Amino acid sequence: MFKGKSGGILAGLAAGALWGLVFVAPRMVLGSGGGSSVSAGFSSVDLTAGRFLSYGFMAALLMLIGWRSKKLPTLNQAFAALGLSLLGFTGYYLLLVLAINDAGTEMPTLIIGTIPIWVMFLGKQQGLSFRSLLPGLLLTAAGLVLMGFVQLQGQTQIHSFASANYWRGIAFALASMVCWTIFAIVNSAWLKKHTEVSAADWANWLGVATGLGAWVLWLSAGSDLKTMTSDAKFASFALICVATGLGSAWLATIFWNIASQRLSASLCGQLIVSETVFALIYSSWWDGRLPDVLAILAGVMFVLGILASIKAHR
Repeated sequence: MFKGKSGGILAGLAAGALWGLVFVAPRMVLGSGGGSSVSAGFSSVDLTAGRFLSYGFMAALLMLIGWRSKKLPTLNQAFAALGLSLLGFTGYYLLLVLAINDAGTEMPTLIIGTIPIWVMFLGKQQGLSFRSLLPGLLLTAAGLVLMGFVQLQGQTQIHSFASANYWRGIAFALASMVCWTIFAIVNSAWLKKHTEVSAADWANWLGVATGLGAWVLWLSAGSDLKTMTSDAKFASFALICVATGLGSAWLATIFWNIASQRLSASLCGQLIVSETVFALIYSSWWDGRLPDVLAILAGVMFVLGILASIKAHR
């Protein structure tokens, strides 16, 4: 099913579909209306650390079960997994949380939304002209502008542009964007260079490294364990962490690794947009209503951008 270029595209879209669940999963179980706090006793750091700890536990369990028959990472491979896990998982998200705390949700979200454009631009394969990528880039940029209007119309926090904390938040958001952009490009290059490593094995190695990083993240910035376990919604919170850890982290990473092995970094970058499209679909379905007209137009632009990029990479 995931063989060849078409399989890589399907795997990339599957990863986007699973990543999109992260935006609506807390609302499905806890009824949260959004924001940085999931519940009175839990923060976004708790949810992310729990998600990545679940991912790490699953990966470690699979490695333990198959340690006799499966290849274990060398020291260099282990360090590569640790470094990339910091870039693409715990480090990336910690910077994003810090950005939202200082600058609110709107501008950091828009900055992070430019990642597909940067990955497409910087990950262009040899022999592919920028002119051929231009339609996909412009369509994605147009979608981001429309989503920006939607974000700003629904904003609930007002931050002074003159505030030092605001600009510090913008700096954190830019650093977060750089982290995931580098992760996407380097991860793709690493998998293409190390063809002896399967997408599943690499996902497990990344998972163990990410689980260790998540443990450090929770110890340094998470809520007190006693406070969390005493919350009436702790069982629902744990369910979210397990579901997103296994689906939106472990399985999504396997799909993303398959896409990274079979496709150029620039095409993978375009497929990242599918996360936003699926998040919009899931959120609208959960709310029981159609999204705003601008949001629908943005989704159409994103889909057309993906199709244009696929055509350019034929």
